[in-house]
Amino acid sequence: MYREQTQKDLARKRRNIICVVVFVALVAALACFAFGAAQAQARQQSAASVREAILDAAMQCCAIEGSYPQTLQYLEDNYGLRVNEQDYVITYEVFANNVVPSVVVVPR
Repeated sequence: MYREQTQKDLARKRRNIICVVVFVALVAALACFAFGAAQAQARQQSAASVREAILDAAMQCCAIEGSYPQTLQYLEDNYGLRVNEQDYVITYEVFANNVVPSVVVVPR
């Protein structure tokens, strides 16, 4: 049975379509925000992992040689440390050879 649509029916249909479009837009915006936040968290965690790897290699060097290495390059050459310096800015500072070095890793 066919029934002609009234103005009220058309207005309700338009309102429903607008609600659906707004809802989809909100879900998409929230998904983008969540993805960006997750990506930032992953970058921070990977920077922390790089820092821990550097400190572990320095402590291994101290255990074997009796002192902490003076440079990050020494760890790379002698202890197999590999750091992606294109993705991270690394600051490695040594105060004394018997003090744990200060290591700061920041994602680029």
